Amino acid sequence: MPKFFTARENIKETTLVIDNEDANHIKKVLRIGVGDEITVCDGAGMDYRVSITSIQKSLIECEILERKKCDTEPDIEITLYQGLPKAAKMDYIIQKNTELGISRIVPAKLSRCVVKLEGKSAEEKKCERWQKIANEAAKQSGRGVVPKIAEPMDIDEIIESVKDSDLVFVPYECEEESRLKTLLNTAKDAKRISFIIGPEGGFDALEIEKLKNAGIKPVTLGKRILRTETAAEAVVSMIMYEYDEI
Repeated sequence: MPKFFTARENIKETTLVIDNEDANHIKKVLRIGVGDEITVCDGAGMDYRVSITSIQKSLIECEILERKKCDTEPDIEITLYQGLPKAAKMDYIIQKNTELGISRIVPAKLSRCVVKLEGKSAEEKKCERWQKIANEAAKQSGRGVVPKIAEPMDIDEIIESVKDSDLVFVPYECEEESRLKTLLNTAKDAKRISFIIGPEGGFDALEIEKLKNAGIKPVTLGKRILRTETAAEAVVSMIMYEYDEI
């Protein structure tokens, strides 16, 4: 059954409306009509099986037939701090990690990032576009929660931000001993996990030193060096596997 999203304020006791881009997609692309059933999600973990009662120019009205908690969401919350990569790599990173079940993605302004977001306006514009990519990936993969694309942070802001996490680590190509699998096996009760991925040029030595001083553990992902657009996808897959979520 097709799945779409609507804002929580659009949901009433027995009815809901869809007034976003999904409304046009339903009407013009999928050709779904009055009387057809679809699944609508509030983006916060609740699914609604509904029947379409009215299709207007930019609004679709539905009757709620059933509501239930979405069963596709993992029990753990994963936050990725992603060093800003070049070109369309960030689009790929957001899309694939959303499919895998990530909760939040934070663009990281690290010293070796080639891409620079100059000014608040540029950051907001990029984040708005990235959020749309997350929304689409969440819809296509049957998610019940749309990952939040946060405002970009620098290394000091990241260190402050991860303090609420149960487990924090940084995959680092120069680390040779501490393995991710070993770290995950020692933190089976963790519910909030955060990790930081460097950009194409990797981490600056001073950044790694700051992270270590803050108690953030470097780990190795194996004998091969992964590209920045591959690393996060691999890490989230490993986490989900170790926590029986995949």
